[in-house]
Amino acid sequence: MSENKGEIKKMMIILSKATLENVYAAFVLANGARMEGIDSEIFFTFFGLEAVHKKKNANLHIATVGNPAMHIPTMVGGLPGMEALATTMMKKEMAKIDMPEIPEFLEILSDSGVRMWACKLAMDMFHYKKEDLFEGVEEVITVGDFYKKSEGEGVHMLFI
Repeated sequence: MSENKGEIKKMMIILSKATLENVYAAFVLANGARMEGIDSEIFFTFFGLEAVHKKKNANLHIATVGNPAMHIPTMVGGLPGMEALATTMMKKEMAKIDMPEIPEFLEILSDSGVRMWACKLAMDMFHYKKEDLFEGVEEVITVGDFYKKSEGEGVHMLFI
């Protein structure tokens, strides 16, 4: 019988999409874990890599098409300028509550001890180099490597 009693010791977050709302969700959860003394790691895969791509992460957008939480018809969400408008509005609201922009939030995460990994398969697929990424990304690893880092009791995995 385990002595762990369900204690969360580590959060392993997989970020697969770099929409503004998904990136902030992953970052807030990772930061919150660290604030509670829980180890936290983020594995950036597929389009989630844009969250740590130095030339792309400051220009992430809100998804307006296919996002039921937007409460607008898909056809309207797809109109030219809607994504930019929604993104501008969301960024203004986040600024009101002192939410850091993505590049600054990455620094906060790194400084707090959140470990960050990039997916080798996605890096190869998009022809990214390690130099393209935020310096806090420790290493480019395979999915198997990520699973090995997830071993142990009290580890929770979250896919965003």
